[in-house]
Amino acid sequence: MRTLIIGFGNTLRGDDGFGRRAAERLRDVVDDPEIEILSLHQLTPELMDPVSRAERVIFLDAAAGPDPGEIAATALEEGDAPSGFTHFATPAALLAGARMLYGRSPSAMLITVTGASFELGDVLSEPVERAVQSLVSSRLRPWIF
Repeated sequence: MRTLIIGFGNTLRGDDGFGRRAAERLRDVVDDPEIEILSLHQLTPELMDPVSRAERVIFLDAAAGPDPGEIAATALEEGDAPSGFTHFATPAALLAGARMLYGRSPSAMLITVTGASFELGDVLSEPVERAVQSLVSSRLRPWIF
């Protein structure tokens, strides 16, 4: 696989579901066997294996901040590897763990969208919904291909 896209977040906490929703919509429009798209509740150490096999990884997640719907892209570097008995990992920790366990860590990027509401509910706010549409239709394409 050339590119691994991992969208994560809690779809029952409003805009926190951005990553998963964006990944699911991308899966509907991207038809390339070299691109694998995952939609997950959270990141776990088990992801180190597919991360290590990718040439590049794009993580999609919600962020808190003052400008709802704002899209930000940040190049990622390896961080501290997660401890052995955890059910949560950060993108940077997955990269470090992939190198530690499999000898390889791909280039990676974190794309976030600032949420407006993280309250209980399964609907994205209007600014975040617009950001998902923007990413799916055009803005993410240069990073995927």
